Amino acid sequence: MKRRATAVWNGSGKDGKGHLTTQSTVLNQTQYSFGSRFEEGVGTNPEELVGAAHAGCFSMKLAFNLQAAGFTATELKTDAEIVFEDGTIVASNLTLTAKVDGIDNAKFDELVKDAEANCPISKLLNTKISVNYTLNA
Repeated sequence: MKRRATAVWNGSGKDGKGHLTTQSTVLNQTQYSFGSRFEEGVGTNPEELVGAAHAGCFSMKLAFNLQAAGFTATELKTDAEIVFEDGTIVASNLTLTAKVDGIDNAKFDELVKDAEANCPISKLLNTKISVNYTLNA
C-alpha cells in the first residue's frame, strides 16, 4: 500500500503560504502558513496533521487488539497533543476515553500498551509517546 500527499509552498517561510492535497482529496488545496503553524491563523499545520494521524492510527490498532482478544469497543476517543519545542516534535501525548464492555483493567492496559508501541505512526515517530486513559467512566 502506498498513499500520497502533496505540499505546495510559495514565498518565504514567514510571509509565504502553501496548500496541502491528499490522494483521497480529504485535504484538497487546504491552506497552511506561518500563522496556522505558529500562531492561530486559518488553516492546518504539520503538527496538527501528525496528531490526527497518531490518534487515528492508535485508535484503530487498539480496536484490532480488542477484536483479537474477543472484545469490541463501543467507542474509542483519542485526543493527541503534539508538543513542538525548538523546532522539534518532542512528544505525542495521547488521551483516550474508552467504552468497552466486559474487559478488565489489566487486560485493557496490556492492549493499550501494545497499541501505543506498535501502531505504525508510533513506530514512525522518534519521540516520547504517552497514553493516559479512562475506561468505562
